[in-house]
Amino acid sequence: MGTLTSCSFSTVNLNLRFSSIGGCFRERIQLLERKNNCFWCKKLLTRQRISHRNFGRFKRFSTNGNGSSDGEDENLSKDSNLATAARDEAEESSSSNDLDSEKSPASVSSRPPTISPIEPAYNNFQVDSFKLMELLGPEKVDPADVKLIKEKLFGYSTFWVTREEPFGDLGEGILFLGNLRGNREEVFAKLQSQLAELMGDKYNLFMVEEPNSEGPDPRGGPRVSFGMLWKEVSEPGPTTLWQYVIALLLFLLTIGSSVELGIASQINRLPPEVVKYFTDPNAIEPPDMQLLYPFVESALPLAYGVLGVQLFHEVGHFLAAFPKKVKLSIPYFIPNITLGNFGAITQFKSILPDRKTQVDISLAGPFAGAALSFSMFAVGLLLSSNPEAAGDLVQVPSMLFQGSLLLGLISRATLGYVAMHAATVSIHPLVIAGWCGLTTSAFNMLPVGCLDGGRAVQGAFGKNALIGFGLTTYTLLGLGVLGGPLSLPWGLYVLICQRTPEKPCLNDVTEVGTWRRAVLTVAIFLVALTLLPVWDELAEELGIGLVTTF
Repeated sequence: MGTLTSCSFSTVNLNLRFSSIGGCFRERIQLLERKNNCFWCKKLLTRQRISHRNFGRFKRFSTNGNGSSDGEDENLSKDSNLATAARDEAEESSSSNDLDSEKSPASVSSRPPTISPIEPAYNNFQVDSFKLMELLGPEKVDPADVKLIKEKLFGYSTFWVTREEPFGDLGEGILFLGNLRGNREEVFAKLQSQLAELMGDKYNLFMVEEPNSEGPDPRGGPRVSFGMLWKEVSEPGPTTLWQYVIALLLFLLTIGSSVELGIASQINRLPPEVVKYFTDPNAIEPPDMQLLYPFVESALPLAYGVLGVQLFHEVGHFLAAFPKKVKLSIPYFIPNITLGNFGAITQFKSILPDRKTQVDISLAGPFAGAALSFSMFAVGLLLSSNPEAAGDLVQVPSMLFQGSLLLGLISRATLGYVAMHAATVSIHPLVIAGWCGLTTSAFNMLPVGCLDGGRAVQGAFGKNALIGFGLTTYTLLGLGVLGGPLSLPWGLYVLICQRTPEKPCLNDVTEVGTWRRAVLTVAIFLVALTLLPVWDELAEELGIGLVTTF
C-alpha cells in the first residue's frame, strides 16, 4: 500500500477551493491524475471526478434550466456535455485499470506536466434579468396548486379551461382562459367557495374580462377569465409607523394652510405689507408674523369650515366602506394655500369585491363633502344679503366669482346685479368655506387616475373608458379650461400622486347598473360647470363682477 509520503504532488493540488470554477477544475483533475501514485491519491481523484460531474450538471441547469436560452448557447452546451461525458467515461475506465494492475508506486517523471487543450472553460455563473426578477419579485403561484385547482375546481359544469397565461403586474399569477358553462355570477361564487375549501385563504380568485377576446360571450356580455394570485401578493400591506407620522405631519400643515386662508379672507382689514404679500406675485419675503396674530382668532371659523368639509368627505368614504367590509387607509391630507387643502389621498387596504362597491365608496366621499359645502355656501349667501349680519361680512374682489360658472351664476341670482357688479362684494365667510369645499370636491371628482372620479368611472364604465376620460381631462387642465389658475398645480399633483388607475376588483365583470351610471354622468357634468371659469365677455353680460375695472 502506498503511503502519503510517497506522493509527489504538491499541496496546491489538494486545494479544492472553487477559485476558478469550470475549466480550472478540470485542469486540477488532469494534473492530479498524472501525478497520482498512491491509494489516497486515487480516492481523492475519484471524489474530484464525481464533484466535477455534479458541477457540470448544475452548470447546465443554471444556464439552460428552463429552455429559455438561445439556440446557439443550447447547441454549445449539448456538444460540451457530450464531450465531457465521453472523457469522464474514459477517465473512469483508465482509473479502474490502474487500480487493478498497479501494485507498487510508479516512477514519477521530472518533466513538468503539460495540459492538453480541452473544450472552452465555463464562464462564471450568469443569471439573466428574468430569473433575477423571479428571485426578487413577488412569489408565484405554486404549479402543484395550479394542477390541483384545475382538477378540482374547473370542469364541464363551471368553466372549461383551455389554456393558461401569466396574470398580475409582474406575471406572478395564473390566468385561466376557456369557456364559461353557466351564469357568471353563480359560477364565480361557486369557484370562490370551492377554492376556500381546497386552499383556505391562500389565494384570491379574480373574474376579469378575457384579454384580446374575439367576441362577446354567447350568453351575453363579455367573455370572462379567472385569475389567481397569492393573497399576500394581491392585497395591500398594512399601514406602517412612518405612514402614520407622514399623515400626521400633513394634517398639521393642512391646519396651517386653512388658517392662512382664513387670514387672507380678511384682506380688507389686513395691514398694507400683509396685503402686498398675499396679492403681489413678486413679493417673496413674508411679512412680520406678529402682524397676523390679531387676525388668527377671526380666521378660525373659516378654517374650521374648510377642515370640516374635508373631514366630512373622508367620513363619507368610511361609512360607505364599512358595510362592505372594505378597509381604507388613513387619509393623507394635501395642504394648499388657495383652497385650504387639495383633499386627501385615501387608499383601499383590501381588495374590492365588485365594481358596484367601487363606485359607491368612490362617490360617497365627494357627495358628502359637496353636500356640506353647498349647505355652507347657500347659508352664507343668505347671510350676505341680511343687513343684521353686516358686521360679520368680509370684502372680496368680485373677480373671484368668475372662477366658477355654476357658483358665479348662483351667487348672481342670490345677491343681485347691483351687489355683484362692483369692484368688491361683501359676503359671509361661510360663502368662502362653501366655495372652497365645492371646488375641492369638484377637483377630486375629475375622471382621471386614482381620484374619486377616476375610480368611479373605472367601476361604472371600465378601464378603457377611464383612459379616454383621463386624456380629455389632462388636455383640459393643460389648456387651463378647467380650474383656471389652479389647473396647472392640480394637474401636476394628479400626475405625481394619483395617476395610476385602481387595481381590479374580485368580480371585475358584473355591470353596476343604469342608475349608477346616470348619477355619475350628472355628477361629472356638474363638476365641469363648477370648474369652468367665466371669461370676461360672458361675465360682463351675466353681471358677474365688474370687468371694466381690470
